[in-house]
Order: sequence, then structure tokens, then C-alpha cells
Amino acid sequence: MRFLREIPPTAGLPISARDLFSIFTKTNRPAATLEEDLNILFGVSNVRITYSGTAAFYIILQALKDISSRKTVIIPSFICPLVPLAIKRAGLEVEVCDINDHDFNFETSSLEKICAENKNILAVLPVHLAGIPADIKTVKKITQNKDIFIIEDCAQSLGAMYDGEITGTLGDFSFFSLCRGKGLTIYEGGAIINKQEFDPLIDKTAARVAKNDVFSEGLKLVELFGYSVFYRPLLFWLAFGLPGLFWETMRQPERAAIEYFTMDFPLHKVSKIRKQVGHTLFPRLRQEITRQRQKALRYIEGFKGMAGIELITESAGDSSNYPYLTLVFDDPLKREQALEIFKNSGLGISRIYLSAITDYAYLKTILPKTECPNARRLAEKHITLSTSQFLKDEEQDFIIERIKGI
Repeated sequence: MRFLREIPPTAGLPISARDLFSIFTKTNRPAATLEEDLNILFGVSNVRITYSGTAAFYIILQALKDISSRKTVIIPSFICPLVPLAIKRAGLEVEVCDINDHDFNFETSSLEKICAENKNILAVLPVHLAGIPADIKTVKKITQNKDIFIIEDCAQSLGAMYDGEITGTLGDFSFFSLCRGKGLTIYEGGAIINKQEFDPLIDKTAARVAKNDVFSEGLKLVELFGYSVFYRPLLFWLAFGLPGLFWETMRQPERAAIEYFTMDFPLHKVSKIRKQVGHTLFPRLRQEITRQRQKALRYIEGFKGMAGIELITESAGDSSNYPYLTLVFDDPLKREQALEIFKNSGLGISRIYLSAITDYAYLKTILPKTECPNARRLAEKHITLSTSQFLKDEEQDFIIERIKGI
């Protein structure tokens, strides 16, 4: 029963009190920084830690405004609502391109049409959603010789590989999330990577945008401690399920699903203490990704040959970090039945987003009227399966059998 045991819907890296206090002891890892850890991971020398993935994206957009007069950013139709809010806050315009009918990539013909007809395109945002590497080669082919920047949204893909290269190193710029539930975490955090030629531009912009905020950063340290306490099955419902239940009773599904945001997102600098926590946790990242992949592969094997569903998985030659696995039913009614079956199970069954980005009522004023049938169908037909380390093998087998019975 979920009140006694609740599995997180995504595979976040747990933090213990020992992890937090170890940063003040001599037994901690050799002197280094989270930035240096990420530099080694990505094979670069210029990773910058930001308040959040959204803040990182916003800084990139502000930087691009200094070198281009173009105003439009293309985003996919199935994406976090914070993305268009960051674009709008940066004083830019959003162009929505529908996704494919079988995965999270841009629908190629639609992207080609937009890039050919709109001469005001500043950047395109391919998203490595659910840790599934986006088709960057196709995006590059469509945008080549058009002076369009490619910004990779790697919020959910830390450690994933695309055609032998790590995601985040393929475009002109990229941003990551270090938020709770996103694998490596400092409770709220982000990172920027860019081509080396843009280092001075990003440094100048980050210095202008991100300031110190002692009070807010102190609150994040308290919340980080709270994460170390509540991010475990026996207590997770109190921090995640209970607030969601409250908003459901208030008939505010977007707030219940943590999908209601505003443009007033914080931008301040991250303290050395929180970065040091990330540095302490970093050695566990690869092991955690391996564990997530094992759980995803258990699902994939369990559903092999089953009619009426599809799994959105990595392409040949790619390697997802699988923070969760996306399952798509052939019938929306089956999806609704699955959500009802697992409603109070505490087994981490969830959804990525409630709707296509154009269907969020509170975003209507900042988004163009765009038909996005593929994203709408995906929103109506999918569920997500947790790959959290807290999920037991027998629980996975139970989930597989119950879905097979739908």
C-alpha cells in the first residue's frame, strides 16, 4: 500500500546523512570540484554549475541574444513547460514542432518546413527525453548552413550516449538538470556545456545573470537535507504523494503532477557546499546508470512480443541512462485502465507530461496555435515505469503481469 511504501517514479540518486556530513571530514574524496568531475565525464574543460537546468537554458538564451538578432527557438511538442517559460522570459519567441508518432524526436518533415520558411530561427532544441538520445544527426542536417544554433536539452540524459558520443557534447550548447529525481542531484541544480569558442560569451552572461542569494541558498541546503531523509520508500509519499493528493482534491492536475510553473524561476549561484555534495556523490553515477539500465532491460524482456504496447527505447548504437521507461498503449482506454490499476500501488507508475505542450491552459498566451496530434496521442496513451533502485525484481514482475492482463 502506497502509504507504507512509495517508489519514486524516476531513478534519483539517494543521499544519506553520512554523504552530507562527509564533506566536512578528512575522509572525503581528494580535493576536486563537481565541475572537474563533469569536465572529465564530458571530455571538456568548461562545465558551469547553475541553479537549475532551466537557469542554465536561460543563461544560454541570454548569451545568444548578444550575438544574434534572431528571436525564435524551435521546441518539440512534448516537453517540460519550463522550457517555453524560459524562452519567453528571455524575450524570445517559441515555435512548436510536433514529434514523431513513434518516439520523442522531431517530426522530420515538420522541422524541415519550419526551418525553410522561418528566417528568424535562432536555435533548435532537440530533447534527450527519458534519457533516450535524440536524433542529432538529422537536426544537424536540417539546420546546416542556416546559422541556427543547436541547444541540447539533456535534463534527463546525464551519462547517455548517442552514436558513441556522450549527450551534451553534440550541439553548440547543452544544459543538464541536477534536480531531485534526476540521477546525480544537489536537490536543485543544473549545468552548462558549450563549444569552447563560446566560453567568454557564457562566462560574461552567467556573471551578469546569476548573483549570490544567501537566504535562498540556505533554504536549498535545508531542502537537500530533507531529500536525504524523505527520498526513500517509507517516507517518499509524505513529500511527494501527499502534496499531489492535495492538489488533486483541489482539481488542479497540473500542480498535482508538478507541471505548473511560472517565469519567476530562481537564477542565483550554487554554494560550494552543495557542489561538494555533488562531488561526493559523483563516483556512484556510473553504477547507478548500470542499475537503471538493468531494470529497464528487465521490463523490455518481460514485454517482448506483447501485442498492444510499444516501448520507447534506445536506437541501435545508442545507450540510454533510462531514468524511467516509457510504455505506450495502442488504446487510450487501456492507458486509463493501467493508471487506475496502479493508482494506489506505490510502484512508481506515472506519466512524463500530462499533455502536449500546446494543451497547457496556462501557456496559451505565450505559445502559437499549433496542431500537435502526435504529442497529443502520446500524452493520452503512455505511462512511465520506474527504474528506481528501490524497486524490487518481484515488483517489476508484478507490474509486467498486471499490464499483460489489460
